[in-house]
Amino acid sequence: MEVMRLIIAGAEGSGKSAFIRTISEIEVIGKNHAAQGPTAHSRGNASTSMDFGRLQFGHNMVLHMYGTPGESRFDFMRDMLIRKAHACVLLVPSHRPAEFRRSRLILNYMQQRSEVPIIIGLTHQDSEDAWNAKNIAIALGSFRSQPLPTMIIVNANERQSVAKALIMLISRFSQQRNPASRLRQNYRPMTSRMR
Repeated sequence: MEVMRLIIAGAEGSGKSAFIRTISEIEVIGKNHAAQGPTAHSRGNASTSMDFGRLQFGHNMVLHMYGTPGESRFDFMRDMLIRKAHACVLLVPSHRPAEFRRSRLILNYMQQRSEVPIIIGLTHQDSEDAWNAKNIAIALGSFRSQPLPTMIIVNANERQSVAKALIMLISRFSQQRNPASRLRQNYRPMTSRMR
């Protein structure tokens, strides 16, 4: 059976844990601690360790989903995970423009480190304060020479919405895929770290 490893990345409060919990067929493995930083007062407990979920996808594929913490002090975990990742979902909290810079840094980091398929999931689009996709794209750097990955609206608490994002990501992976023996040889080490 083939194992496909997915990274679910994003800034604090973007919905990574909810995304994995919504679709995982096992109880999500992870640990919550008190949040730190600008969102601490509104979030209570937040994942500051890696979340793990699993989903059987078809007869011969299983998805392993790894949710990375959003705080910059845990960037080293993302670095370890990307070495063996096959694809990535970057969740961006549409209602928190203060987190767009962090989301842009994570996206740039992932694109510099690996050539795996990435999609951007816009969460919290139902919030009154949510920015529209066009303005978020500009905030994430769509004006630069490197085009942004595909953006999709995702409700991290709705199974159908999460499944749609995963199907899109797996489709992208299938289109880019090399022979099975070369599933993960795209990692490119760098000397500089994300700031």
